[in-house]
Amino acid sequence: MSTRRTLEEQIEQAQKELKQKEARIKELLGRQRSRADKDRTHRLCERGGYLERILPETITLEAEQFNTFLDKTLLTDFARRILNGLATRNAEAAEPPVPQDTATVSANGNANAGSGASRTS
Repeated sequence: MSTRRTLEEQIEQAQKELKQKEARIKELLGRQRSRADKDRTHRLCERGGYLERILPETITLEAEQFNTFLDKTLLTDFARRILNGLATRNAEAAEPPVPQDTATVSANGNANAGSGASRTS
């Protein structure tokens, strides 16, 4: 009977620990969301401030006028090409480098051993 009680106590303890872990996960996810929100707010303020600094006339525009201005200036093929080019460069810079194999293929298609490899004839 004492073994059964011990198993029940172990189950209760495990359930208690599980609830604590779930609460900890919930807390950490909340912190992660909060951090992402703060980062987004900072980014928006920084970029909006830059826009107002270089185009102070936008400060007096109503929201609808400001949106129209952005639509007509930024939603053009020219602006899209510039943005796509910058985004492509950022994506390429963020990609991890491809590991270099020690064997290379020469122009005629023959595999050559990498540096430091010795060949026996």
